[in-house]
Amino acid sequence: MSTNRCAPKNGARYIAESFKKLGVSHVFFMDAILRPTLVEMEELGINRILAHSEKSAAYMADGYARVSGRVGVCMAQSVGAANLAAGLQDAYLHRAPVVALTGRKEPMLRYRNAYQEVPHTPLYASVTKASMDVAEARELPHLLAQAFRQASDGSPRPVHLDLNGLGGEVIEKGEVTNPVIPPAALGRLPEDRPLAAPRAIAEASHRLMQSARPVLVVGAGAIQAEAYAEVLAFAEHLNIPIATSLGGRGIIPTTHPKHIGTVGTYSAPPGNRLVYEADLVIFVGCHAGDQPTNNYKVPAQGTPIIQIDLDGQEIGRNYPNVSKVWGCPKQALADLAEMTTARPEWAEWANNVAEVVGSWRANMEPLSESDAAPIRVERLCREISRALPENGVLVADTGYSGIWTATMLDLPHPGQCYLRAAGSLGWAFPAALGAQCGAPDRPVVCFSGDGAFYYHLTELETQKRWNIPVVTVINNNSGFGQGTPKVASFYEGREGGNPAEINRFGPTDFAAVARDFGVEGIRVEDPAELGPVLQNAIAARKPVLIDVVTDIHPRAPEAWEPPAV
Repeated sequence: MSTNRCAPKNGARYIAESFKKLGVSHVFFMDAILRPTLVEMEELGINRILAHSEKSAAYMADGYARVSGRVGVCMAQSVGAANLAAGLQDAYLHRAPVVALTGRKEPMLRYRNAYQEVPHTPLYASVTKASMDVAEARELPHLLAQAFRQASDGSPRPVHLDLNGLGGEVIEKGEVTNPVIPPAALGRLPEDRPLAAPRAIAEASHRLMQSARPVLVVGAGAIQAEAYAEVLAFAEHLNIPIATSLGGRGIIPTTHPKHIGTVGTYSAPPGNRLVYEADLVIFVGCHAGDQPTNNYKVPAQGTPIIQIDLDGQEIGRNYPNVSKVWGCPKQALADLAEMTTARPEWAEWANNVAEVVGSWRANMEPLSESDAAPIRVERLCREISRALPENGVLVADTGYSGIWTATMLDLPHPGQCYLRAAGSLGWAFPAALGAQCGAPDRPVVCFSGDGAFYYHLTELETQKRWNIPVVTVINNNSGFGQGTPKVASFYEGREGGNPAEINRFGPTDFAAVARDFGVEGIRVEDPAELGPVLQNAIAARKPVLIDVVTDIHPRAPEAWEPPAV
């Protein structure tokens, strides 16, 4: 007599086998969580990356997920749950597929002042799509599958599973009576996506044909849909320029003549001005939040909009007068290009865009080639642009690291990838380690300021322990450079005072710190040394930290603001 039921197994083995089937190659965790499960994972060939903080573990899972398109997994025991939740903010804001597992104390200890215990669900409510309580092992088959399903489908975002037991031990010891393993497809971003309706494509095409100065603004959703070829073909076939959000940077080579650059608060001046001058904006996989729209001013409110997105809830959220194209950006752009005939005015507009951008880039060229010491960050960005391999991954922190890399660092090759912090300073270094785990054959370079690197420099030990060949470049100016002028302005007219106490620190030799952790550290003060040092470090395929002594006073390019109304 046949049966479809599987032989029972304990929770530890079930979780490990599920992760294996789902394509999880690495888990990032802080002890002590799911220890028997971790033992089972070793037998199945899953790498267990012990971090030095829960936030680092979450950032590693985030970087892993973004670069690989697979669901990242991070874990922490009960007392670390709050720290792990804080680390999910970037994955949530960027919309990265991550599953976070935490342990919690058993029900009989709830509401009784249990040591190290606070309610977890409220902590995860604002940084996850769902936070689910797993009380018994027999719940694992449907809740684990549902967590991966929700994390990767639609608009990807983290999902939280709270496991019974301080370290999940109740779940591990329990019996899974019908241990059906989740389908492998749930472990990565879906290959099959809802298709935009022909009617919506036709309406968008009609609206596009009425414009004279159209522009694309492309976000992370287009990258998640792997719409690289479609975005480039659309721009070239129809002569329509492309701007990107930070999350969409790298969708086409940044040196392409149709590329305007990053738009929004982290934009070089031409980017915002040109998008503002457009008479129609096509948002593609871009949720049009305050950062890529420069606080909802670029484009101006009332500008005709076509918005293409997998998440229908985002279409029209921030701008009125929107033509809705709900569905896969990859398919929708291809269909829209096929249905649309380029107007002569578009070529003239695209040529004007290329001239404006080219003129600005030419004006910045002397700074990019500057031999000044301390080293100018423009020169540092230029040397990284030249050294990053054609399949390289650049991971940038937030603040000035994001602005510098969004405006002055080129990604000239179609196989290059840009990952950015969605808001949490210190994200880049742990995320770069995770990205390297998710893409072991691709060179990964981390760009971080010294202020950001202080957050998680202990992960140098993790990097050394696992021999993760990330090259970390520290823009070391002994302070928070972005806020220096603002702080100084508050002291104007005052006698005495010490503004340096607010945003200056160091100096620290991070190369020496790296060497103490067993990672090769190189300190660079001469701009002539930058190129060879970067090229050799990347080619070595081993852990390297390059500490670049830069000047805190030069300002990154500032975003253009539309005239006050």
